[in-house]
Amino acid sequence: MRMNTNAAGKPKNTVSQDFLILIVEDDPSIRNLITATLKIHNYAWAKAATAREAIMLSISLKPQLVLLDLGLPDMDGIEVIRNIRSWSNLPIIVISARGSDSDKISALDEGADDYLTKPFSTDELLARIRVTQRRLSSMQDHRTDSNIFINGELTIIFDAAEVLAGSQKIHLTATEYKLLKLLSLNVGKVLTYAMIIKEIWGGNVEMDIVSLRVHMASLRKKLGDSSRQEPFIRTHVGIGYSMTRF
Repeated sequence: MRMNTNAAGKPKNTVSQDFLILIVEDDPSIRNLITATLKIHNYAWAKAATAREAIMLSISLKPQLVLLDLGLPDMDGIEVIRNIRSWSNLPIIVISARGSDSDKISALDEGADDYLTKPFSTDELLARIRVTQRRLSSMQDHRTDSNIFINGELTIIFDAAEVLAGSQKIHLTATEYKLLKLLSLNVGKVLTYAMIIKEIWGGNVEMDIVSLRVHMASLRKKLGDSSRQEPFIRTHVGIGYSMTRF
């Protein structure tokens, strides 16, 4: 059982949840909105108003998720992402008033898992949290059988480099398979163009982004995404791609 805590890490009250969320937000009104929402839905939470508090509590409390504002008084939130990523892969959802594609790309490239722009609805926040929980659960499941990935009707057998959509075997090129595998290993997480290109080609973003789009279009066609109500692969215009978690 986890405990809700205040910014100093002292016990506040208990809830019957093992999913601890660290809220990093210096605006009291937004911080209170988030804490009230989490409390109503029985999530354990801790809160920090500065970057230094966030880093300290991330280390001491080991939360399952960080909700991170970028505009902190003592340090930019991007630095918090870099610090956490130097020692942990714990999920980070950025919640920020910075809504430009460049801000989103910067945060995602540094290692954020998702990005929510202020003002936001509490329903959308809760949906993003649930996606993160499913992703963590999926990762835990795959540790027991790391050779097979199952996501809805999609099955990937890694040792055989075999892909099935339902009962139909999908024949992919080597590059298409690499792209699908990369997305599957980060299911539910938005991967930027630069991140994907670095992993697949290790080359120049401007030169390879056209190739990426061509290969991704072919991959999605083979998976039948155009005829599916919920596609396996989602396009985040101007940012990158993600695999839907079913």
